[in-house]
Amino acid sequence: MLQLRPNCECCNRDLPPEALEARICSFECTFCVECADTRLQGICPNCGGELVRRPVRPAAKLLNNPASTERVFKPQGCLPLA
Repeated sequence: MLQLRPNCECCNRDLPPEALEARICSFECTFCVECADTRLQGICPNCGGELVRRPVRPAAKLLNNPASTERVFKPQGCLPLA
């Protein structure tokens, strides 16, 4: 089950579970659409995988399967893989 992490790893922007602007890779690294598209050009800086829109979990399902509260933030910023 997806963790639905609460923030962008690059800029620390809040990304609630219903956010349509959240992007993830297959390892669930999480970024906002602005960082994913402009800074990272759609490629995860951690694994090199494709960044795609994160699915939205229905609100009723969040009751028994809540989103993660663990924030992952890289204050040094995110740079695309070379």
